[in-house]
Amino acid sequence: MLPASNRLRRSDDFRRAVRAGRRAGRRAVVVHLLCPDGPDSLRPEPARVGFVVNKAVGNAVLRNRVHRRLRAVLAARLADLPAGSLTVVRALPSSASASYDELVADVDGALSRLSVR
Repeated sequence: MLPASNRLRRSDDFRRAVRAGRRAGRRAVVVHLLCPDGPDSLRPEPARVGFVVNKAVGNAVLRNRVHRRLRAVLAARLADLPAGSLTVVRALPSSASASYDELVADVDGALSRLSVR
């Protein structure tokens, strides 16, 4: 589970991360990452993560399963994300048939392409 301070909740934050952030795609996911600009403040904000799993992925049961798996993958990688960054993980339809290990590999590949890991 992601702590409340690490969750993206506002649609403006999602929109900003998707439009202004860098993007890396893999077979099952697309990861959008927006790093903060300027010098770090005295009290940096935590990295925040959001998920987009739309109806193209499948019915509600499949969408919830994919969302839970992606949330678990990113919860283990919060320490690797830059402080103050906004990350949006968009699940593609192939994520419904992907195993947990395949989702881990896709997320890790996308994050390494974005030079986070």
